[in-house]
Amino acid sequence: MNTNCGFLQGRDCISGLDGRTVGDFWQWGYSDILSNRNRSIFAEYMVGAALRVLDKPRVEWDTVDFRYGGTKIEVKSFAYCQSWSQNKPSPIRFSIKKALAWDPDRGTYEPSAARNADVYVFCLHAEQDKLKADVLDVDTWDFYTVPTSVLNRDFTEKKGISLSAIQLLGIRSKWRELKTAVDKIVTEIAAYPGN
Repeated sequence: MNTNCGFLQGRDCISGLDGRTVGDFWQWGYSDILSNRNRSIFAEYMVGAALRVLDKPRVEWDTVDFRYGGTKIEVKSFAYCQSWSQNKPSPIRFSIKKALAWDPDRGTYEPSAARNADVYVFCLHAEQDKLKADVLDVDTWDFYTVPTSVLNRDFTEKKGISLSAIQLLGIRSKWRELKTAVDKIVTEIAAYPGN
């Protein structure tokens, strides 16, 4: 089976592993949805579902998380509750670090680091009680949409940004309103390019 051409199915067999399936692997490898990596991928999935851009499998090392029409979207995730033992909820700080863009056509990185998206969607799993933390409950998430131009203007060389700063700069929404928030920013970018 060529896994680079499309979506794997949970029922797909893993050759030579005594009847085990891709679903068995997913259950073993990704059940800790509260872990930073898995939660971040789930956040990307929620954003992709809201924007209806889940038509092909996720590319791990792509320059941006999604292309939404002509707009490049970067998704960042954080949560108060972590999968490890905690004495108190984690302070919220999202990464906005500049990165080298990968050019798959040339097989090289771009020469200088930048924020390569047009829009950032910051996803916060807002539950602070670990006993109630259900990452799969979309209603426990808050989303903040911010144009990259604002991050570049106000946080030029910063690598991280606090929740309070994002709350001042971004459009806050729940999942059901996320597409509307992104569309509003995309429209503003189109009307005032370079701002």
